[in-house]
Parts: sequence; structure tokens; C-alpha cells
Amino acid sequence: MSFPTPASAGYRRSGGRGRRWILVRLLRDISSVLIISGLLLVADAVVTLLWQEPLTALIATIERGQIDQRLLERPAALSALDLQALRDLGSTQQRIAYLARREARQLVNGEAIGRIDIPRIGADYLVVQGTGESSLQKGPGHYPTTALPGLGETVAIAGHRTTYLAPFRHIDALRPGDRIVLRMPYGRFIYSVQYHRIVLPSAWWVTRDAGYERLVLSACNPLYSAAQRIVVFASLAAVVPLGTARVSR
Repeated sequence: MSFPTPASAGYRRSGGRGRRWILVRLLRDISSVLIISGLLLVADAVVTLLWQEPLTALIATIERGQIDQRLLERPAALSALDLQALRDLGSTQQRIAYLARREARQLVNGEAIGRIDIPRIGADYLVVQGTGESSLQKGPGHYPTTALPGLGETVAIAGHRTTYLAPFRHIDALRPGDRIVLRMPYGRFIYSVQYHRIVLPSAWWVTRDAGYERLVLSACNPLYSAAQRIVVFASLAAVVPLGTARVSR
């Protein structure tokens, strides 16, 4: 029978201490990673609760930078026939309606069609065409089944409340009489808030024509849930013609 020499026994003891040290260091590193990850998750939750979801906000910022704003940056090129038709129309209202119908024929999903400004809640965003997810990532989206401003019908716009810059996060704070301004290439439309309602997602009646020009804003409700919709109704209060809508005889 052989016995370990003092030297070999010492080597095994030092080897055991080395392995324990490596294990302790590994556990410490894992603990640090878990703590940091937990703090990041808590921070994300706090930011989301107080403001909006950070990751989708970054995505929305990038997407907004890619929006086609051609219609907002310069007047649309009008043909000689269009210009003559505008001159022949007897009123500013008729010219605005003519340009609104022309604009509607050229809409493309995901492209900017105008800008919405809601002073009460500090919201100022480009409005894009369409309410699909890819459109709403860029900002508030115009319901394709509804009219454009200036046609005397319902104009409906949807927006997120907690993700993708959360443009409609605080629309529940709107009160009767508050202003909402829609700026289109052919006019600035000022609406006055009437009231708001909480409805089911299936309540499509909110976007139907009401027989007069009104603006409808919709978003998921309550926050962090899609169980309901909060809908704000506003009526047209004033119109300022822009661009070729001001053409005179």
C-alpha cells in the first residue's frame, strides 16, 4: 500500500482551493448578471408605467425618420385641368373638398398625410395612412374607411397609448371644448372636443358617417390592455385654407 507524499497532498489541497475559488467567482458573476438584469427589467417596467415602452419607442423613432413626407414638404403638383377646376369652383369650401378627394385617391399606406396637434396633452405627431401595425409604429394612423378632412364626414384616427411613442397615451385627459388641430396640405382643420366613450373593440359604429364633419380618435383601454377602446369625439369648429385651396378666380 502506498501513501501520498506531503507534496502530493499539498497539491491536491491547493487544487481543491483553486476549484472552489473558481466556483465562487463564477457564482458571483452569475449573481451580478442576474441582479443587473433584474434592475433593468424593473427600470423598463417603471419607464413603461410612467411614460411608454422604451424599445418600441426607439423603433418608432427610427420608423418616423423613414416616413414619406413629400405631400407635407411641398404642394402637390396640380395639372392645368386641376388648376382650372379650382378656379371655376365658387367657394373655398368647394376647393377644399376638391383637393381632399384628389388627395384621397393618392393615399399610400404608411406615408404621411398630415399632422395632428393636441395642445391639452402636448401631442404633436405626423399622421400616416392606415391602421395596420406597420403604420401605427410610425405614429397615429388614419382609418382608410373614413374620409379626409374637408369632406363633411367622419375622420377617424387611431394611435397607441403605451408603445411606439404612445401618441394617444393621455387622450383620456381631453375635455369638452379642447382643441385638436389637423394640418393637411390643403387646409388646417380645428376641431372642438365633444365627449369621449369607452367601447368594445367591435364597436365600429364610432367610425360611421354622422352627417357632419367630426373627428374620432381611438386607442386601446385601459392602459396595457386591448380589452376596450377609448374614443374621443370632436366636431369641426374652423377651417383655414392652405396652398391651392386659396386660389381665386
